Amino acid sequence: MISPGTIDEIFAKVQIEDVVQDYVQLKRRGVNMIGLCPFHHEKTPSFTVSPAKNIYKCFGCGKGGNAVQFLMEHDHLTYPEALRQLAAKYNIEIEESVETDEVREERQLKDSLFLINAFANTHFQGNLWENAEGKRIGLGYFKERGFLETTIRKFELGFAPKQGGLTDKATQEGYNSEYLKALGLTTEKGRDFFWDRVMFPIHNLSGKVIGFAGRTMSSGVKGPKYINSPESEIYNKRKTLYAIHLAKQGIIQKDQCILVEGYTDVISLHQAGIQNVVASSGTSLTTDQIALIKRFTPNVLLLYDGDFAGLKASLRGLNLLLEQNLNVQLVALPEGEDPDSFVRKRGSEKMLAYLAQQAKDFILFSIELMVEESKNDPVKKTQWLRDIVESISKIPDPIKRSVYISQCAQLTGIEEAILVAETNKKIRQDLLNKKSSHRDRDAEKAALDVAARRDEQNIIHQQPESPSSAPDDAQERDIVRLLITFGDRVFDEDSAILVAQYILNNIKDVVKFVDNQTYLKVIEMWQHAIKEQATLTLAHFINHTDENIRRLAVDLTTSPYTYSENWEARWDIMLQTQVMPDDNYIKDSQQSVLRFKLKKIRHLIEENKQRIAELKPDEEPQKELIYLKVHQQLTQLRNELAEKLKLIVLS
Repeated sequence: MISPGTIDEIFAKVQIEDVVQDYVQLKRRGVNMIGLCPFHHEKTPSFTVSPAKNIYKCFGCGKGGNAVQFLMEHDHLTYPEALRQLAAKYNIEIEESVETDEVREERQLKDSLFLINAFANTHFQGNLWENAEGKRIGLGYFKERGFLETTIRKFELGFAPKQGGLTDKATQEGYNSEYLKALGLTTEKGRDFFWDRVMFPIHNLSGKVIGFAGRTMSSGVKGPKYINSPESEIYNKRKTLYAIHLAKQGIIQKDQCILVEGYTDVISLHQAGIQNVVASSGTSLTTDQIALIKRFTPNVLLLYDGDFAGLKASLRGLNLLLEQNLNVQLVALPEGEDPDSFVRKRGSEKMLAYLAQQAKDFILFSIELMVEESKNDPVKKTQWLRDIVESISKIPDPIKRSVYISQCAQLTGIEEAILVAETNKKIRQDLLNKKSSHRDRDAEKAALDVAARRDEQNIIHQQPESPSSAPDDAQERDIVRLLITFGDRVFDEDSAILVAQYILNNIKDVVKFVDNQTYLKVIEMWQHAIKEQATLTLAHFINHTDENIRRLAVDLTTSPYTYSENWEARWDIMLQTQVMPDDNYIKDSQQSVLRFKLKKIRHLIEENKQRIAELKPDEEPQKELIYLKVHQQLTQLRNELAEKLKLIVLS
């Protein structure tokens, strides 16, 4: 775990323009720098970098943050990974916080396993390029598949000869024999696990080797053609996608992940220039693998060979993708072809053209298969339709479900109402299955029945809720803007009171009425800082660990508009009626506090009026007198605040 001191040092040294310029061509514009946004396609630059504030902001797509956030967004890194990358860039030595013995042992074990796999990978590659048997059999096989030497090296392909040799060499080099067994490189009897096989190393997202797949070179051998490393502390096949470390940038650029079945399919497509391709590493697609894809894109294209039985079986695995709200398309290659053979025969251009022409949404693809298989058999058609409806029921977005049901009804001739009823039935059943393990069954059934009846009325025609702001959002937001941007500035030189102290002292009676929880958290952070006699700078909020705080700070401190330096520098023209915006925080704070309090007082007046209107004739007259007195006091306070605000604005 990276120590707080190291994190502070990284934030102190990092310069946002240095980081961003590795990815974006920036041009100076006043105090800021601009360029084309790397997160969305645009022709006119709307991506702004502020060296003074050490942040970036795109006014086209809305993304913004500090250098860590930029790397997390652009390279899809975790927070610690982004920090480590910046530390390496600025030659900052990472100090780890105090670890428990258990955590240290676990980290050291994983480091050792990674080192052994790296050694094995180098060994297998050496066999391929330097060993006579490896050149003849392994390299010959890869070249026969049409792989170029650059491709073979890119994927770090290797060879394990019949006589082995890895175990002996590794133990001679001092590597732990028990770790070799744990990784599946050595059998319990001390022999090489992989022999007489071409080797495909499997990498994690950051490019470290976590396991291997070996393809046999012996014809007529009993057993599987491919064998894989067993799962270990660093290899979990359910969380792994083959070639994800090479494909992630292509997936981001194309905004689509192509999923194939075999290692050679991936390699051939990458060699042909189709870089956004991965495989599921010899396992059925899992939720963890889907989550990995979703980090880079919501769009998945599954590419299958033309085998009908295989296609039908694969469709049953689509539900996991649909449950995660991914957009799923499928392509079936001509019978007898797989991605590897197709691209080798026809080339990348024809492959891409075929994908573009043949890609079908999952429901259209399923219905076409249904028509082909069921023909005039109503029983088969019914089962197909049930499978399709079950898939649709997995989609969490009600609007998307509605579209799919309408499309299914049009293509199959089944009444839409019937499909709606069946979909709702599946949803109810799923809810029951998920809830029954930890709720009282009878109470749960009653609640779900009520929910189901509501769903039957709304599930198809439900409209998405439009985002709504709290009634006082503008006033609350302005208070928080001042706290984040100018809270550490001196408000009054004589008393040395800070802007944050002035604001909080003046709104303490109405803070409890703040609606937005993120705004409230900023206010509480300043309250705590003042109590501890500390101050909070803009950098504190921009570099905060809470993503909501970080994004809020960036949004409140950036604008697509700037005051041109040329007015002063070239023409000697200055603002005449007010100070420069960044120096106007005193008057700004006074106005903002009054507007905030005035808005809250008006709400209290309206609430009090409502109480008076709801009084019943037989209630105590004393209560009405109290409400009328409160109304008088609130009205007087409102008028005083309005007059003060008017005087400040006119001053």
